[in-house]
Amino acid sequence: MDSKKEIKAWHKVKISDRFLNAFRGMYVFYKTSRHFYLLVCAVIIVIFLGFLFKVSSFEWIALIFSIGFVIISETFNTAIEIDIDLTSPEYHPFARDTKDVAAAAVILAIFTASIVGLIIFLPKFINVLI
Repeated sequence: MDSKKEIKAWHKVKISDRFLNAFRGMYVFYKTSRHFYLLVCAVIIVIFLGFLFKVSSFEWIALIFSIGFVIISETFNTAIEIDIDLTSPEYHPFARDTKDVAAAAVILAIFTASIVGLIIFLPKFINVLI
């Protein structure tokens, strides 16, 4: 077990180091996420469509929050997978359930973002076709 001195040192991390740790976390997410490139492609397409259809400020806010919601969900999913792989290296049904629930959160975020995207872009696509 960690000594009280080590635990206290762990909690007294400088603010600048906290930011460096957060950026390191983003790098770890980039390196370990299997769907990172798919995520980047989806973001680029949504941003391109937003400029193409000249969405309103409110629509941009909804799109940015939806994009952030999906990315944050995927980041938490990746963190949970890393932790489960560390704490349960052998197969365990609870470890599997934990990973599956975390993945379900990502799917729910994607469904929610897709609905927001359809609400914003579907009328604009229909106007172009008519």
